[in-house]
Amino acid sequence: MPASATVSEKNSLKILFIGDIIGRPGRRMVAECLPRLVAHHEIDLVVANAENAAAGFGLTPDVLSELLDLGIDVLTTGNHVWDKKDGIPLLDSEDCLLRPANYPPDLPGRGCGVYETSGGVPVAIINLEGRVFMGDLDCPFRTADALLADLDARYKVVMVDFHAEATSEKGALSAYLDGRVSAVLGTHTHVQTADERVLPGGTAFISDAGMTGGRDSVIGIRKELSVERFLTQMPVRYEVSKKDPMLCAVVVDVDETTGKARAIERIMELDN
Repeated sequence: MPASATVSEKNSLKILFIGDIIGRPGRRMVAECLPRLVAHHEIDLVVANAENAAAGFGLTPDVLSELLDLGIDVLTTGNHVWDKKDGIPLLDSEDCLLRPANYPPDLPGRGCGVYETSGGVPVAIINLEGRVFMGDLDCPFRTADALLADLDARYKVVMVDFHAEATSEKGALSAYLDGRVSAVLGTHTHVQTADERVLPGGTAFISDAGMTGGRDSVIGIRKELSVERFLTQMPVRYEVSKKDPMLCAVVVDVDETTGKARAIERIMELDN
């Protein structure tokens, strides 16, 4: 059976992971598509990367509440989580919100949490950020080791959002964690990749889940502004594209008793 096939078996737990939500167009696509996706795929837990959900940069209290009201259970983030001042306190006050664990430990928030599905199954979510072409952070590989060592052995299902630029770094982390986590799902580059698969040890992997926002754009931003930036090399105030929105996501099917992935399916929903 292909890795992308939909599997319906005993002890099956389904995680829907939505790629980087970009501003209001991305939130509208979540509102439009999420109920249908949850019903069709029999989803047990909804996770989404929301670091760009407020006007393309960061998160605000109102936007966080909106996303939770739409049915998202857990919000992961990345380097843009610090972009809205009123969003930073949310990292301490909202258990459903994670930031990359390999930032300095004295910063607000946490990078790992355990969440229960509606059926009472615990799912551990780890948020990490890459270092290649990004910030000078702690090693995501060793950070993952430390977080996994601290997790209770009862928590079999573990999902990782690896917010990173380089495909090589994402692939290396998935190989490093193969058999120790249920899924390593890449974010940050906003372009959905076609390399989804279940690795030999039972870890589902995709280099990038893609973005949820305006498709007629340059990675979610109005394309004329991005072109101007490249042509002039001058600062440009980026704005979210509202044109031709789409939702990108993956569904990971996990055996809840072993934590091993059975399948990963790539999803792209276009605006009606």
